[in-house]
Amino acid sequence: LLGHSPLHGRVSVRDISGKQKPISYRVRVTEFTGRRIVVSPLLPRLKADRLVNLGVEARAIELTKEVHAYREEERSPKNWKDEIEAGIVQKPDLWPPENRADKPSLRNPRLRHERMGCGWIAAIFEWEGVIIKDNPELEKQAWLTLAEEEGRSPIPAFMLRRIEGMKNEQAISEILCWSRDPASVKRMAARKEEIYQSLQGGVYRFCNGSSEFVDILMHYNIPMALVSTRPRKTLEAAMRTIGIEECFSAIVAAEDVCRGKPDPEMFLYAAQLLEFIAERCIVFGNSNQTVEAAHEARMKCVAVANKHLVYELGAADLVVRRLDELSIVDLKNLADIESPEFGSGEPIPEMEIEEEDDEPPASTAIDDGIFW
Repeated sequence: LLGHSPLHGRVSVRDISGKQKPISYRVRVTEFTGRRIVVSPLLPRLKADRLVNLGVEARAIELTKEVHAYREEERSPKNWKDEIEAGIVQKPDLWPPENRADKPSLRNPRLRHERMGCGWIAAIFEWEGVIIKDNPELEKQAWLTLAEEEGRSPIPAFMLRRIEGMKNEQAISEILCWSRDPASVKRMAARKEEIYQSLQGGVYRFCNGSSEFVDILMHYNIPMALVSTRPRKTLEAAMRTIGIEECFSAIVAAEDVCRGKPDPEMFLYAAQLLEFIAERCIVFGNSNQTVEAAHEARMKCVAVANKHLVYELGAADLVVRRLDELSIVDLKNLADIESPEFGSGEPIPEMEIEEEDDEPPASTAIDDGIFW
């Protein structure tokens, strides 16, 4: 048996191009019973088409095996962290992406309640007119004194109302047009602040209900920011005087922004410092310039009517005479907004389709009836 040579043969087939090619084959012994060697019969003559398709079918089978192997690999759980640390593979992209509402921390009922309650509310307060009482007459007197020192004509009343809430540099260069030189503008702005502080005398008094309202917000752990067009040095000294320096998480002073109200820059920067989206911030002010700036920043605004009449501040989202009239429920209702996270809050305009009336007008029908 070991010395027995296998059978040989030759068959000619046609390839894809139609040319005949001889193919040699070799048939091995299949059985050995006793002293007889049983050899499988010769291969039948194969058709050329069948041989041509053998390669295509083999490739298809191999691809099918690879697909099934890939699916089985997907089904089997893998420890991606170990493989990534070993440098073998990279974690594949998952779809759909992880939902923000599926964070493990939100499984804690307390954290979830805080996030859906007061945890998404931030308050931005103006300094003068909201936290402490301001005297508009002192502001006007400071500007008139500066104009007299600089040899300028007295400032009209309508212009004084226009520069209310602006930075000193902005009012001097853009509204009063006293100078365009940065050094001169800075000098006059500093001098005006000195005049105002001397007239004010360093005495600060809380607005009615402002201290109590700040304590309530601190009790509910609501982040608060303070904005003002006063210099930071003056603002921090005043906060230490009345003892509220620990109440505010962020302070935006004149040095932090380029423009004052009605530009929303102060409020947007305060929201950035608090790490809150603008739609979740509530601004507390006492003028229409504040309302305009807050709405421009896509924030809600609560107006305190202490130097204006209530109907004059009707553009605000809520108008109160003093801050302690508000409750946490009022703030939650204001913060119940339609932000980009939950869908746009602007109503989708619907096109009104006029129904076409196939019947003729009544006047035409009456006229036709006359002739009949």
